[in-house]
Amino acid sequence: MATKIELLAPAKDLECGIAAINHGADAVYVGAPQFSARVAAGNSLDDIEKLCRHAHLYHAHVYVALTTLLTGSELETARKLIYQLYEAGADALIIQDTGILQLDLPPIAVHASTQTDNRSVEKVKFWENIGLQRVILARELSLQQIRGIRSQTSIELETFVHGALCVSYSGQCYMSQSCVGRSANRGNCAQFCRLPYTLTDADGKVIRENSHLLSLKDMNRSDSLLALMEAGITSLKIEGRLKGMDYVKNITAFYRQKLDAIFAQNDCFIPASDGNVSTTFTPNPHKTFNRGNTEYFLHHRENVMVTPDTPKSIGEPAGQVTAISGKNIRLRTPLVLHNGDGLGFVDDTNELRGFRINRVEGQTLTTLEPVDGLKVGMPVFRNYDIEFDKLLQSDSARRTLAVDMTVEDADNGISLTVSDEGGTKCRLEFSVKKELSLKGEAANQQLKQNLSKLGGTMFRARSVEVRTRQPYFFPASVVNEWRRTAVNTLMQKRISSHVRPVGRGSGCGANSEYPLPIAKKADYRANVMNGAAADFYRQHGALAVAPAFEKQTVPSAVLMTCKHCIRFTLGFCSKSKREMPFREPLYLQTESYRFRLEFDCQKCEMNVLSIEN
Repeated sequence: MATKIELLAPAKDLECGIAAINHGADAVYVGAPQFSARVAAGNSLDDIEKLCRHAHLYHAHVYVALTTLLTGSELETARKLIYQLYEAGADALIIQDTGILQLDLPPIAVHASTQTDNRSVEKVKFWENIGLQRVILARELSLQQIRGIRSQTSIELETFVHGALCVSYSGQCYMSQSCVGRSANRGNCAQFCRLPYTLTDADGKVIRENSHLLSLKDMNRSDSLLALMEAGITSLKIEGRLKGMDYVKNITAFYRQKLDAIFAQNDCFIPASDGNVSTTFTPNPHKTFNRGNTEYFLHHRENVMVTPDTPKSIGEPAGQVTAISGKNIRLRTPLVLHNGDGLGFVDDTNELRGFRINRVEGQTLTTLEPVDGLKVGMPVFRNYDIEFDKLLQSDSARRTLAVDMTVEDADNGISLTVSDEGGTKCRLEFSVKKELSLKGEAANQQLKQNLSKLGGTMFRARSVEVRTRQPYFFPASVVNEWRRTAVNTLMQKRISSHVRPVGRGSGCGANSEYPLPIAKKADYRANVMNGAAADFYRQHGALAVAPAFEKQTVPSAVLMTCKHCIRFTLGFCSKSKREMPFREPLYLQTESYRFRLEFDCQKCEMNVLSIEN
């Protein structure tokens, strides 16, 4: 039996969610009205209900992120909200705070967020044992580790395949809270990982100056989708609940086409929802927000995972400057550039700068003003393609299901049976006077043609059969009404027949027979913000539970635990034979902050420790 594979896309709002579905997503994830771990990405209950109705037309799913750590006073509000989300049609809830599992819940499926730090077989087994439906794995896992988890569990496994990367293990970053009191686990990260730092050694020697040493490239695993599926992943997730419509359309369509190509060659896997997508553009991930690409640790540890010059979007390579004369720039480029395109370059001070093309003539560009800092020999990038953007601003995709229609005689008139490729079927009878047509078969052909006019709907006619005893004449207005009624009936039946995954509801946290794979004394990294979460940990084996970082002062705290290693990036991995010419400890510092680095070479991890003044 073929395995259903889900392409899961982000949506910051209703419009982005609908666009994601229309461009090929099998599911979308959105922020709840509150507690979504993205301050700027909450959605109203009314919008979530509308999105669910649209998604369920294609038997696609809507998952709601409620991934903020909650205070004790927020738990009851969260509980009521979860019931409202369930009533709105949400298919699953994504959570971080284990206190939620202690609440009276509706039978909604629950997914363990990547913020619950799912790196081990034991952790994934735990979530499965207590009744969760899915685990979102840590981004840092390799294919071998994913295979190992799959071989010992049966719970649904989800992993990220595209988008921005946090340098710390998700849910284990406290730098923003420590420095400016803005908690990443409460949805208000100040993104200290995107700042430039000066790296020094214990003697104050400068190793790197003003470099974005923690700012990772963006993930792109589009070349490893089949390997991930074969390893046991059934949900492939695109990051980006704060990204714009252009990103959602382009990246979703890109991965839809990639997956469809795989399915066409491999009958072991099928899409998790219905419908076929056609677009007015050719998807290209380099044309929307990206900081360069990495597959992260999926196959091996890459040497350069950061973008040291800038944390901003770079765009697609556009060639090299060969000559400059005032406002005229000669460019050796493989691209077709347009008037109005935006180009960028990194200047001699390692700053990303940009300019707009006013006019293109061959490979000569003219700008409105001379471009400061641009020099012959510099590589340039296109970070805004005006023609591509125009396509994305339009109605750029159509997602349809093929339908078969059959017209037959009925006792009081005519019956119309419509069935779609997903298996949904409806039969309608219409009372109508049947007037014999003198045109014979031509009348049947006209009837077929009128019924086939499904443009503007989610359906396309694959076949129309007329099986009446004799050809009849029906006014076009009558046939059009039959068609509209049939389409609306089929759509409603698709929505009503949508199957939501069933969760355990109340009691997930009460399965105390399953111990949590943590230390008996849970420290601040357990992220316990409320009494219900503390009770959860105690029920599952913790003898002592420390409050979350946001609720206490932790001297010499580990603010980040990272698989990314600066020492490795510099070429001085302890497992190599190259000796580092700098005395440890190493420090990252800005004008206002200073952090100490620790290297756990046995685990191949780097820790960023709390501020030293």
